Amino acid sequence: MNELESKFAQTIKQNKSTIYTVCYMFSKDADEVNDLFQEAVINMWRGFEGFENRSNVKTWIYRVALNTCISLDRKNRRTSSEPLSMDINLFEDHDADSRQVDMLHDRISRLQPFDRAIVLLWLENMPYEEIGQVVGITTTAVATRLYRIKEQLKKMNN
Repeated sequence: MNELESKFAQTIKQNKSTIYTVCYMFSKDADEVNDLFQEAVINMWRGFEGFENRSNVKTWIYRVALNTCISLDRKNRRTSSEPLSMDINLFEDHDADSRQVDMLHDRISRLQPFDRAIVLLWLENMPYEEIGQVVGITTTAVATRLYRIKEQLKKMNN
């Protein structure tokens, strides 16, 4: 393994949970999350040599992962089909907290991909300025969009 490959492997290892978090916001299906993760890592590898540390590595990781997931989400929505599943998970949590988390995830998944990305970064406690850097908008625009997104989430029905 050369130095670039070693540095890339270490970067992915250190940011694995961040990449999975982004992918999870675009699907709850474990196989699809793994596919999104794999695509994001491939795209990161393609751009890693040119990254040159112009921004924080975590910001770059978020940006590549979000762009990958948003692109694949758009592609899948154009050619989507709903798989029929007869699987029942008897061990699924049904307590109030789990239902609330599922409801929030469901509502967030109905947002447009760009808004979903902003919410994800906000839920990760990222400062508005850094969210703006990741998604390419101003700090003021982040605050405005988050306010509108929160209002939209409140108005959604289950």
